[in-house]
Amino acid sequence: MILAGKRLLITGVITKDSIAFHAAEQAQREGATVILTSFGRVRRMTERAAARLPQPAEVLELDVNRQEDLEAVRDALGQRWGGVDGVLHAIAFAPEDAIGGNFMTAPADSAAQAFQTSAFSLKALAASLAPLMAGGGSVVGLDFDASVAWPIYDWMGVAKAALESVCRYLARDLGPSGVRVNLVAAGPLGTVAARGIPGFDQLAGLWPEQAPLGWDVEDPSPVAAAICWLLSDYARGITGEIIHVDGGFHAVGAPAGL
Repeated sequence: MILAGKRLLITGVITKDSIAFHAAEQAQREGATVILTSFGRVRRMTERAAARLPQPAEVLELDVNRQEDLEAVRDALGQRWGGVDGVLHAIAFAPEDAIGGNFMTAPADSAAQAFQTSAFSLKALAASLAPLMAGGGSVVGLDFDASVAWPIYDWMGVAKAALESVCRYLARDLGPSGVRVNLVAAGPLGTVAARGIPGFDQLAGLWPEQAPLGWDVEDPSPVAAAICWLLSDYARGITGEIIHVDGGFHAVGAPAGL
């Protein structure tokens, strides 16, 4: 079991369809002890999902944009575990007027909100938990390839580009203390959050045609496996990296049949 003895904090679980849920499930099967986070009205949904894990997990309150919540989670983990070995950042949000074809009309406040919640929060979470990773650790974030401009993604795409840059700067600053920071750029998956993006089905429909390995939008297990690998000691020499788990879509310019 590649995560035996690891203490992991997993954010972003809303339902059992969440990528983060499958990552938490696989991490437990690989030997990790897991605590989840949620906040506000969705916390009850997270708690129901947490009860369906192989080992039901505790859920801590965390709005990643609230410094007091970050400090409370750090203190709670310190009291329970004394330290943390890894964290999954599976947090992203953009207001409706910043996505779905609204790039040119989105107000600055909406773009800033997308940046804070989807990119700056990786720094906020990593900085908060770094004191608990005195012996080293792994920070993994969920990404969607930001090297190109996508239809409908708009300011969320810009926020993901910022997330990729934040990852590199965190890798620079946390590496000397043995903390690795990496991203998993996943192909489209049919999560609750993804289905809320206007035009998601049309975008996801490109993958079966172009991904050399094929792609199943209903199967998050390849992404969960990559997350667990990055959280494990098998990836101990890797930081500042973006691992694409998208069936190879990003590597080819057009469907093979053209």
